Amino acid sequence: MKSRFVANLLLTFIWVALTGDFAFNNYIFGFVLSFFILWITSKDKRKYNYFTLVPKLISFVFYFLFELVKANLQVAYEVSTPNLKMKPGIVMVPLDIQSDIGITLLANMISLTPGTLSLDVSNDKKVLFVHAMYITDREEFIHGIKNGFEKRLLDIFKK
Repeated sequence: MKSRFVANLLLTFIWVALTGDFAFNNYIFGFVLSFFILWITSKDKRKYNYFTLVPKLISFVFYFLFELVKANLQVAYEVSTPNLKMKPGIVMVPLDIQSDIGITLLANMISLTPGTLSLDVSNDKKVLFVHAMYITDREEFIHGIKNGFEKRLLDIFKK
C-alpha cells in the first residue's frame, strides 16, 4: 500500500511540475488524476487495499465537514435566538471500535463537532462518555454516532 501511495504522490508532483501551476487545486487535481491512472493500470485491483482505502478516507472527510457545518449552524442558531432549546446531558456510547487510534479519532471527531464533547473512555474500552448540548432522545443520539463517525472509522480500519 505504501508503494501505491508513494507512486501516487510522485505522479502528482510530476503533474504539478509539468503544468507549472503550484496552486493547491492543481495538487488535488493531480492526486486524483494520478489515483485514476494507477487504478486503471493495475492488473489486480482487489489485491491492493489502497484503491478502496482512499475513497473511504475522502468520503470520511466530506462526512465530517458536513457534520461540522450542520453542528455549527445549529449552535449559531441557538446562540442567536432568545429561547434556549438546549437539553444538555451525558450519554454512554457503546463502542464497537477497539483500537486505540480508532477510539482517539472517534473521540476527537466528536469533540471537534460543536455542541458535543468527548469526556472519557471506560477502562475496558467498551464505552465512550459524551456530553452533548442537544439530547432529546438518547437512543437516537447514540445511533447517530454509531452509524456516522464510528461506522466510517470501522470501514477505514478493517483489514
